[in-house]
Formats: sequence, structure tokens, C-alpha cells
Amino acid sequence: MITKSLASAEPDNPGMSVSTSSLLPSQRSWREAWRLYLQPASLRMLMLGFAAGLPLLLVLGTLSFRLREAGIDRSTIGYLSWVGLAYGFKWMWAPLVDRMPIPWLTRYLGRRRSWLLLSQMTIVGGLVGMAVNDPSQVLGPLVGCALAVAFASATQDIALDAYRIESAEVNAQAALAASYQTGYRLAMIWAGAGVLWIAARAQGLDSTGYVQAAWQTAYLVMAASMLPGMLMVISAPEPEPAPMTPARNLREWLQGALVEPFADFWRRYRWQALLVLGLIAVYRISDVVMGIMANPFYVDMGFTKDEVAAVTKVYGVVMTLVGAFVGGVLSGRFGVMRILMLGAILSAASNVLFAWLSGVGHDVTALIWVVSADNLASGIASAAFIAYLSSLTNITYSATQYALLSSMMLLLPKFVAGFSGDFVNAHGYAQFFTATAWLGVPVLLLVALASRVHARSSGAA
Repeated sequence: MITKSLASAEPDNPGMSVSTSSLLPSQRSWREAWRLYLQPASLRMLMLGFAAGLPLLLVLGTLSFRLREAGIDRSTIGYLSWVGLAYGFKWMWAPLVDRMPIPWLTRYLGRRRSWLLLSQMTIVGGLVGMAVNDPSQVLGPLVGCALAVAFASATQDIALDAYRIESAEVNAQAALAASYQTGYRLAMIWAGAGVLWIAARAQGLDSTGYVQAAWQTAYLVMAASMLPGMLMVISAPEPEPAPMTPARNLREWLQGALVEPFADFWRRYRWQALLVLGLIAVYRISDVVMGIMANPFYVDMGFTKDEVAAVTKVYGVVMTLVGAFVGGVLSGRFGVMRILMLGAILSAASNVLFAWLSGVGHDVTALIWVVSADNLASGIASAAFIAYLSSLTNITYSATQYALLSSMMLLLPKFVAGFSGDFVNAHGYAQFFTATAWLGVPVLLLVALASRVHARSSGAA
């Protein structure tokens, strides 16, 4: 008999953020579920989610479009996606973000907001550097700036995830996750479709090929787009910090900051931690591996910047909003585990549509259908997955533990994605997209097993 749930606290552990019941169907009415989105914390998370989502594509997806247009080969683009491994290793410096104050800033802004503002300022500087460097001439400086943006963006994620978890009670976390995801994906639309639209306007409709000045303008606009998030950090309230026993010496500080967050996780979940970490490690693998080659695919299929921007800007935004909010509401109504399964199925299935598109050719209508389905699936899956990750953390170590879990989400997929260019060169786009769909099969098995464990644990409780 299972006597300890995957997401329940020890009876004497008040720091645990959620119970198993939050992962299972609730008795909340539909009206109550939707009303959570009007709370100030949800509205703040919408704006901060935008700031978190903006840098990601600028160092990965959109950058791959820019590099392919500049004549960089697909294999190099695939390997350069390892810049994103910064997100997979952020658990290594998460304890510093969790505990270490920043001179002057922490005194005036608090622990969470000071790290948020510092990381956002670094992102702005890195994006300006990416704007002024031309990859068609020399690739190194642009890659260095991209690394700086990725590192700062991962740091922002650490602080923001902790801020979100500490800003509201357990029953509001699904709504906060959905609001965060909505802002995040709106930023990804702006950093994807928006940057292409701006570059196309700056380049001129009668000009084709790679134009550095056009991309420079687009990336400078993206740097300026971080300013609303910075203003929100300055004006938002600092959440009440979790109580911590002051360290008497460096050894105690290292024990509390580096060792205890990970030891706490293993103590609470024991053997079940392997199942949790396995599920987290592969849940988004289909999307992440496929996404690296999506923009090079658009370029090679003959879609222009305007066409890709128009489709993702209109249909991508609508379906992203629908997916994120539907995922949040369904998670609150029917339980996170059921929607995790739905999201896993939809994410794998949407990759098959890209394989179909590779056979259709340059067809904007077909692109609309594929992009719409992909954004809907990703929105549903992401909203449920963020709520699931949030449910696993102890609020005392929220930044470090959430960084560990979200890093696990990206580490394996980002590593595998680095070889995506080689796979496409060897086998073509159709087989590549089909293979990424098959990567989702183990995810279905792990979600099913985790759901059974949660159900049995709830019954035992």
C-alpha cells in the first residue's frame, strides 16, 4: 500500500505548497474557476510571464530563422540550440537566487524582485549585443550575447517561478500558471511573429534575402519590449518570504542553500521521486526537439517572413490564448493529471501535422491549420504541466526546487535537439517530424503510471 502521496506534505511540514487533492478533480464551480483569473496576482503574472517568455525564441527559434536566412547550415543551427542548455542547468545557481541578497537592490526591492530586475537588465544588454552583431560575417560575438541572454533568462525564470509560487495560495496556482503561460506565450508570439514582421517592414517588401540592418532593428525593438516587465517588477509587491533559520556560519548556509532543498525533495517522495523526475524529463520532448527545426523548415519551404509572421500573429495568438486558459480551467475542474495526459496526446499528434505539411509544400492555408493546432496543444499541455511542477515544491525552497524540476524538463530535450539538424540533413523533414511524434509515446506511459499512483495515494489518505 502506498502511504505517502507524490505531492502531499509530511504532517509536520507546513512548508509544502500543495496536496494531492489539487492534482485531482475539485468541487469548484465553473464560475469560481474563471473568477481566479481576475485576481491581481493573476493579472501581474500575465505581465511577468510576458517578460519571461520574450527571450526564449530570440536565442532559439527566431534566431534559427535568422541564422538560416543568413546562410548558416542546419547542422550548425542544431548545435547552436545547445545555448538553451542554460535553462537545463539553472538548478546549479538556483540556491544563490533563493538565498543570496544583491547589494542595494535587495534592500529596496526584496529578495525575489531584486533578482528579477537584475536578470531583466542583463537580458536587455544581451539583446542589444545580438542586434548589432552580424552572423553572416562572424558568428562568435552573436553566440556569446545569446549565451548571456539565455543565462539571464534562466535566472529570471528561477526568481519568477518562486515569486509566482509564493504569491498565492494553493487553490489559485492553476490560474496563476495559466496566466503566466498566457503572458509567456504571447511574448513568444511577439518574439516569433513580431520580430519577423518588424524585420520584414525594415527590410522592405521589394527586398529579399538576409539584411542585417532589418534584423538589427527587430532585435532592438525586442530589447525595448522588456521595459514593461521591468516596470511591473518595480511596482509589484514583494511576497512574504518563507521563514528561514539564520545561518550561523558558511557551512550552515551551504547546507541550507545547496543541500537541504534537494534532500527535502528526496525525503518527501522517496522512490516515487524517480517516477516524478522521469515524467518531468520527457514530458515536453516532442515539442522541444521539433521546435528547433521549425523555423529553418519554414525558410526551406519558401515561406516568407511576412507569411510566417501573419499566420503565427493571428492564428497562433488566438489558439495560444484558448489553449492556455482552457488548460488552466480544465486542470482546476478535472485535475491536473487528466489534463497532463490530454496535453501529451495533443502535443505528439500536432507534430505529425508538420510531417504532413512537408509533403504539401508552400501552402499558407495548410500552415494556418498546422500552426493553430500546434499552439492549441502546446497551450493546454504547458498550463497543466506548470501547475504540476508547482504542486511538487516546498515553499521554503521554492526557487531551488522549481528550478530543479523545470531544468529536468529541458535538459534531455535540449540535448537531443542539438542533433536535429543532422537528422534532417540525413532523413528529411517528414521523417524528422514523425520521429519527434514517436518521442511522445513514453510520455503517455509515464503520465498513466503517475496518475495511478496519485489516485491510490489519495485513496490511502
